[in-house]
Amino acid sequence: MSAQARKPVSIGLIELNSIAVGIETGDAMLKAAYVNLLRASTICPGKYIVLVYGAVDAVRASVQAGRECGAENVVDHLIIPSVHPEVIPAIAAATEVEVVNAIGVIETFSAASSIVAADFAAKAADIQLIEIRLANGIGGKSFVVMTGEIAAVQASVAAGEAHPRGQGLLLKSVVIASPHEDLKDAIL
Repeated sequence: MSAQARKPVSIGLIELNSIAVGIETGDAMLKAAYVNLLRASTICPGKYIVLVYGAVDAVRASVQAGRECGAENVVDHLIIPSVHPEVIPAIAAATEVEVVNAIGVIETFSAASSIVAADFAAKAADIQLIEIRLANGIGGKSFVVMTGEIAAVQASVAAGEAHPRGQGLLLKSVVIASPHEDLKDAIL
């Protein structure tokens, strides 16, 4: 698809500390505006996320409705008006990676901070996002895995870790210049 034909996509997330209110919030978000549901599920430790994408105004309206419905149960939220095109497939674990070169990993303490880190990383240099794992079965932490040439991965990890570091949500980041073949197979 040409760059001209590809419209910018916005992404929005609400993270709640109540599963019941999270389900109700997801319903309110989907009814508030024409958005696509990417994920609505529990995450560790006992929280719930609703993740939508679509046109920027629709995502803003959806997240606003979610914040109002979730009220005091909202832990975090985000809106990225023009998300990098690789972020949504990486969240859905649907990225097709043909070659794994250097590997970069950014580990954060929240789902929202991991998505922002991935977006910043993907926009910083020519890398490919492999996966964005959102706090499922890993104690509420999230992480981003990317690949590319070593210099690009280093630049992307540095750009990606800036936002969570500034919020006190960066746990750790690493760059592996020449990963073992078995590790390459394991992350795909």
